[in-house]
Amino acid sequence: MEMSVAAAAAVHSLVERRETLATAESLTGGLVAATIVEIPGVSAVYRGGLVVYATELKSALAGVPAELLEERGPVDREVAAALAEGARARCGADWGLATTGVAGPEPQDGKPVGLVYVAVAGPNGRQVRELRLIGNRMAVRTESVTAVLQLLTDVLHTAPAPA
Repeated sequence: MEMSVAAAAAVHSLVERRETLATAESLTGGLVAATIVEIPGVSAVYRGGLVVYATELKSALAGVPAELLEERGPVDREVAAALAEGARARCGADWGLATTGVAGPEPQDGKPVGLVYVAVAGPNGRQVRELRLIGNRMAVRTESVTAVLQLLTDVLHTAPAPA
């Protein structure tokens, strides 16, 4: 599935549910937000997002506990979940999406290129997927966008509809 198809599926599900979305991005550097806002009608659901590339901004802007970042580093399953929750809370949205990982070309803090965590936080908790992607920076970033949008769509299809 390509990014724009994944974005359209996610946005249309949110429109139907009358729910909102926010994003917190690290390795994708705003690509999730840019992909989402290409979809007509997105203004009804997309509240905004944070690009928190620098580790300290993950804490300062997205609310990821500094201790967690210090202990685990920025490329971590729990950090991804906290980023998604931070986007949701800081932007006042029903759902938060997050991406964190290593796009390359060099490993980061002992983590291999292509290790990515994508996360969704919503009214009923959080879900995180670990990805092991292959390719250049653009390929890793593009696949990360598609993966986080697919995760949101999967979660929305199983989540109870709002009352």
